[in-house]
Amino acid sequence: MTGFICLDKPQDITSFLAVNKLRRLLGEKKVGHTGTLDPMATGVLLVALGGATRFIELIPNHDKSYFAEVKLGLMTDTLDVTGNVLKEEKTNLTKKQLEEVVKKFTGRIKQVPPMFSAIKKDGVRLYDLARKGIEVEREEREVEIEKIEIVDFDESNQEFSIKVDCSEGTYIRTLAEDIGKELGTFATLKKLVRTKANGFENSYSFDEIKNIVEQNRLNEIILPVDKVLELYPKVNVSPAQSIRFSNGGELSLERLRGNFEDGYYRIYSPDEKFLGIGQADNDSGEMEVKRVYNER
Repeated sequence: MTGFICLDKPQDITSFLAVNKLRRLLGEKKVGHTGTLDPMATGVLLVALGGATRFIELIPNHDKSYFAEVKLGLMTDTLDVTGNVLKEEKTNLTKKQLEEVVKKFTGRIKQVPPMFSAIKKDGVRLYDLARKGIEVEREEREVEIEKIEIVDFDESNQEFSIKVDCSEGTYIRTLAEDIGKELGTFATLKKLVRTKANGFENSYSFDEIKNIVEQNRLNEIILPVDKVLELYPKVNVSPAQSIRFSNGGELSLERLRGNFEDGYYRIYSPDEKFLGIGQADNDSGEMEVKRVYNER
């Protein structure tokens, strides 16, 4: 079994445990996910199966979309409602104030990753340090917020919901906290749903996948590897070149049709069989083999 599947990760389970559960459900030994979701978060988790695990690092689209609910006037140690309450205050903010502040968080911005995150510091996960009550200095990271849309603002309860389109590495908990600071108060994440990941948004729950497996329809929801990589340009090669590439041999750019910029390409045989990912290098004049596709 080789390909990708979009899992709708349930709440209160880590991405690691969710992937293990999917492994058992599908009977597939080799699995891997393409982007961690917090235990409290739900939504799209793209999971690689079988030989697709070798292509995870080559996935070209890492942008994400989220739906988030945020409580103003509340601070916790995890920046979400699963943590211990550190501070709480009454606020009386308006939607107009929120709209003005949100504008400041679009485009390229800098974030300090939260302590409760999977980032490593001297080889140790930050969340492991945080659970021991240890806080360490974290470097700012630049991320991109393509769009923030205010879905609702409940002024009586001082809670708002937003939709966010952002780059890989964006922490929505930190975004909520920073919006709160800009408003002059605290802010804590109440709910987080990833609605899109790696260009895909249709996802399946464990129950749905179980039913599909029982009906022998699993192939209907498995995404082919080259579908996930389709942002890379496509190149068809000759029968002889197909054999050479599949055996790990580089191809001469002069003998391939077209002009090639340096970068990755999807390589196909004359009969449209996906062979893998090549990397064009004009200095060497070769289409080098980056990954050969096989079923395992």
